[in-house]
Amino acid sequence: MPQSLQEALAYSDRWLQIIHGGDVGEAQAKQIIEESKNNFAEHFNRGWLEYRKSVTEAGDWACVEWKGSGAVFRDILGREYIDCLGGYGMMDLGWSHPDVVSAVRAQLQRTPMPSQELIDPLRGVLARLMAEITPGDIQYSFFAASGTEAIEGAIKLAKMYTHKNGFIVAVKAFHGKTMGSLSMMGKSDYRTPPGTLYGGPVYHVPYGDADAVERQLDICAKVGIEIAAVLMEPIQGEAGAIVPPDDFWPRLREITRRYGVLLIADEVQTGMGRTGKLWGVEHWEVVPDILAVAKSLGGGVMPISAFCANAEIWQVMMDPNPFIHTTTTGGGALACSAAIAAINVTLRDRLWEQAAQKGNYLLPRLHALAEKYPHIFNSVTGKGLLIGLHFKDSAIGYKAAAGLFQRGVLVAGTLTSAHTIRIEPPLVITQEQLDQVLDRLTDVIEEIARTHSFD
Repeated sequence: MPQSLQEALAYSDRWLQIIHGGDVGEAQAKQIIEESKNNFAEHFNRGWLEYRKSVTEAGDWACVEWKGSGAVFRDILGREYIDCLGGYGMMDLGWSHPDVVSAVRAQLQRTPMPSQELIDPLRGVLARLMAEITPGDIQYSFFAASGTEAIEGAIKLAKMYTHKNGFIVAVKAFHGKTMGSLSMMGKSDYRTPPGTLYGGPVYHVPYGDADAVERQLDICAKVGIEIAAVLMEPIQGEAGAIVPPDDFWPRLREITRRYGVLLIADEVQTGMGRTGKLWGVEHWEVVPDILAVAKSLGGGVMPISAFCANAEIWQVMMDPNPFIHTTTTGGGALACSAAIAAINVTLRDRLWEQAAQKGNYLLPRLHALAEKYPHIFNSVTGKGLLIGLHFKDSAIGYKAAAGLFQRGVLVAGTLTSAHTIRIEPPLVITQEQLDQVLDRLTDVIEEIARTHSFD
């Protein structure tokens, strides 16, 4: 596409008018749908369109999200959907939570971004809040924009503190897609195409197997390979809401201390109440050395992430070079205002308790559905409102996700695990909406039982 500044100016003018204009009529909505599909295909990623059920299952007019509130969003044509995807854990507070939006709007009128040279107060406020809500003696935080940046920071911090290079992580783990965090991932689909990743030794063990972690640490100690940290998700998210055995995290804590390595908790998806505790590790009363959080920290309004640690570990971030790790845009005032409001709402409304109660309502009913259709389901896993439906094969998984979408429920499988669907709604989803989801899922499963060709 040849450079054309005049066309770019005119195109941005037109879209600013649409942004400021609010709702649109049907004809303009359909034109925006076609334009959006073309823009994605020609300038973003054509494969996205082919994979997304919002396009493939939406009939003549693809679902183009337009506005939402709570656990419901509407597309540009006014079609309504119950959100059981929650932005892969970003929408704990639902769409456009008014308290978070209000805080960001107020800060926007003051100053959107800091100078990076003077003291910006909201960064300090948020850092103190993180110290007050994280487990144990965690005291310091650094803010970035995404989960993968938080993991990158956690990896770097662990290496600087221990002066060691090795890591032990889990098979099927998901920690992000930048090069360092990608090195920790437990899926070849993402690791293989980029080629050589992080230069240090990274060992993958089965998730939930504390014996395997201990064996790997023992081998590394015997052959002289130094391990900086064990990095794990409290509950594996991308793998399909996989809950480890109850002794896994307590044993990880004991083993890592015995071998003198750090324990990093990737709370990017599980943190801020998603699993029925404010932090996933709190199910097992474990305090990690380093904790990473993102997704819902911004209240579903602004992107923000953090990696956090105690004062002893954090010393290497301050001395001798306090600028050893920086980012120009991470932890800006707008993002911090959103996170401050998100923390306030989460604590005020005790959203982790809502997640626990709603999960306790959903899970037995989902287990009963799976038991009724054992030729369709393998299992149901999860805690709180991080739930995985594991089907017999990917074809059934696709039909289930597509059937729900056709019935106005948004869910998601994963690219590398299409037989698994995550149920991950906003924590503010109502009882009525939960019942609607269960009714529609039951209808989908009954249809699959009638029409699917089983081997």
